[in-house]
Amino acid sequence: MVLAQLGGSISRAIQQMSNATIIDEKALNDCLNEITRALLQADVQFKLVRDMQTNIKKIVNLDDLAAGHNKRKIIQQAIFNELCKMLDPGKPSFTPKKGKPSVVMFVGLQGSGKTTTCTKYAYYHQKKGWKPALVCADTFRAGAFDQLKQNATKAKIPFYGSYTESDPVKIAVDGVDRFKKENCDLIIVDTSGRHKQEAALFEEMRQVSEATKPDLVIFVMDSSIGQAAFDQAQAFKQSVAVGAVIVTKMDGHAKGGGALSAVAATKSPVIFIGTGEHMDEFEVFDVKPFVSRLLGMGDWSGFMDKIHEVVPMDQQPELLQKLSEGNFTLRIMYEQFQNLLKMGPIGQVFSMLPGFSAELMPKELDSSNPKLMNESRMMRIARGSGRHVREVMEMLEEYKRLAKIWSKMKGLKIPKKGEMSALSRNMNAQHMSKVLPPQMLKQIGGMGGLQSLMKQMGSAKDMMGMFGGGDK
Repeated sequence: MVLAQLGGSISRAIQQMSNATIIDEKALNDCLNEITRALLQADVQFKLVRDMQTNIKKIVNLDDLAAGHNKRKIIQQAIFNELCKMLDPGKPSFTPKKGKPSVVMFVGLQGSGKTTTCTKYAYYHQKKGWKPALVCADTFRAGAFDQLKQNATKAKIPFYGSYTESDPVKIAVDGVDRFKKENCDLIIVDTSGRHKQEAALFEEMRQVSEATKPDLVIFVMDSSIGQAAFDQAQAFKQSVAVGAVIVTKMDGHAKGGGALSAVAATKSPVIFIGTGEHMDEFEVFDVKPFVSRLLGMGDWSGFMDKIHEVVPMDQQPELLQKLSEGNFTLRIMYEQFQNLLKMGPIGQVFSMLPGFSAELMPKELDSSNPKLMNESRMMRIARGSGRHVREVMEMLEEYKRLAKIWSKMKGLKIPKKGEMSALSRNMNAQHMSKVLPPQMLKQIGGMGGLQSLMKQMGSAKDMMGMFGGGDK
């Protein structure tokens, strides 16, 4: 999960307010001040933060709330809504359709991670059933075609480029025509970047755009520029019809919050965020689930989508039974590790569970874990597998880390066979509270928080899909 420090700070502020004996004006102000401080540290523009604080105070008038109202829930919902408003430009971007050829052109400054992002975008859609292809129209940067070729080959995606042709417009047109004939339904054109915004860059982008007539122009931006994202996004939008933004390098950058909020202010929808160098470190950016995870409220729908993507239906009851027992062995790790890897970075996946956040993910080994094997045994395993001892140790460290996370799921109650369909038909917060582990129920705010979560999801059938239930 990106922006873990920001999410942790906001979650703690809400929790401290919730723990207060009386939620009065002071408790609310203390909470909002902590959130304000966290947002400013994440480089969110001062005016946006000030407006958010003012709006929450208007919405949450403690004097007008009658006795019996869940003040904590009302305040949390107001914070959620205002954060969504801050990051939501209010308009969707173009969505490609399978089977129908779409041309997507990528633009951005040199060093923003544009070429890598093109491949990630193609790889993401390839996994979803599209037939993508990559065209390298970057003739400015030495080695650009080699990089795209290497990335595309690794991801098994067809590509086009030239070592001899210097005209980026001709390369772009030839590549698009070729892949349309090959019935590719997502043709991605990577264009040149520069070290700074300059006339030559914008003129080249305009020419390529006119020649290829893209269905969507995506602006790729480095998150480390923070609030300067606004000016950069505006400059590119004035040159070509930017329809969406991908923000890269969101892992470990304090300015990520500033970049996201600044781009939203340009009315440009952020569609993905890059969270690392690997191909799967690429998240769909959907404002409500993102903010929900930021506040530690989780994203059940996203979590279930990942489970359904990688775990066959007949394996789901067995996996969930192991989750409920909370016992994570090396054999289970061996059986499930490929599925976990397909789901993406483990921190990203578990941040979808209510009560979890990347900040709480164990960063060091738990000293209370038993020692699994001695040094001589590790050396024997390393020799037998043709690996370094260090790699065996890293595997065991990963096992301990996963086991600690897995143990948090202990207590998950799995409905018995025959109860699935009835439970999915009659599912409500009361039923769900009996299924969730007690510590998870507490972390999402008890019955009130669960009711809010289920309302947010909008479908009991979706929730039961996680347990292998619901209508087929």
